[in-house]
Amino acid sequence: MSTENALLTILTDRINNDTLVLPTLPEIAVRVRQAADDPEINLMQMADVISHDPALAARMIKVANSAFMGRSVKVNTLNQAVTRIGLRQIKNIATAMAMEQLFVSNNKLIKTYMDKAWQKTLKVACQAITTMDFYLRVNKHTSLNRDTITLASLVFNIGVLPILTEAERHPEVFANPSFLAHAIQKLGGKIGGAIMREWEFTDEFVEVAESWANPNYRPEHVCYVDFIRVGAIVEGILQVSDKSAALKQYEEKGVIKEVNMFADDTYLSVLEDVKTMFA
Repeated sequence: MSTENALLTILTDRINNDTLVLPTLPEIAVRVRQAADDPEINLMQMADVISHDPALAARMIKVANSAFMGRSVKVNTLNQAVTRIGLRQIKNIATAMAMEQLFVSNNKLIKTYMDKAWQKTLKVACQAITTMDFYLRVNKHTSLNRDTITLASLVFNIGVLPILTEAERHPEVFANPSFLAHAIQKLGGKIGGAIMREWEFTDEFVEVAESWANPNYRPEHVCYVDFIRVGAIVEGILQVSDKSAALKQYEEKGVIKEVNMFADDTYLSVLEDVKTMFA
């Protein structure tokens, strides 16, 4: 058996036997999520929780000041930022901002793959969030919301992490990037769903991580998976034979207004605003 097939077998067996080591949610994200779920929490107490992670605090202020939040008056303190963003959004935005901490490795080769995976994630996220923004302008009564897509678009590819971690023990497989791509394509969704369940995320996050790259999963209703797929198609990360035809399906479903919207100046302007949140 080749090294590649052996690794694939190991991964599959560990998934099926629930013995695959899954990444843990960053500690600051756990604290923020627990605080947000406390019915007694107030904005000042939430700001205190976030303040224990200076990097996250700085990102929160940056998000609050982003053009995407639609405010021209800048905030200068974490308390002001938390007040502007609001408790409802803080939970998912803070978790999303902490995701980058997981895509790290002391192994130079693994770090390269992790960096690429994170950059791909950010590209899809920016497109998905921007597409959602335009969708919400027309569909004002939908249950879909901006803060959920922000987090969903940063965890959709989380299943890649255990695969790269396991592959680190078999450095020879990195001589065959196509194998890694195959392993991720075959197992990434199943692993991603397992991670979301382990983290006790709600069903829409499990659905995104598990199904975004599954061509056989075609929900009739508009859901977060649609926005992730649109972003992945636009960025060339979800491979399709005809990009325009693939996007046309989402026009017909009502997810996007029209296929050529992604080249429109208004769309591109909002896209740039979204990118500033992650820069």
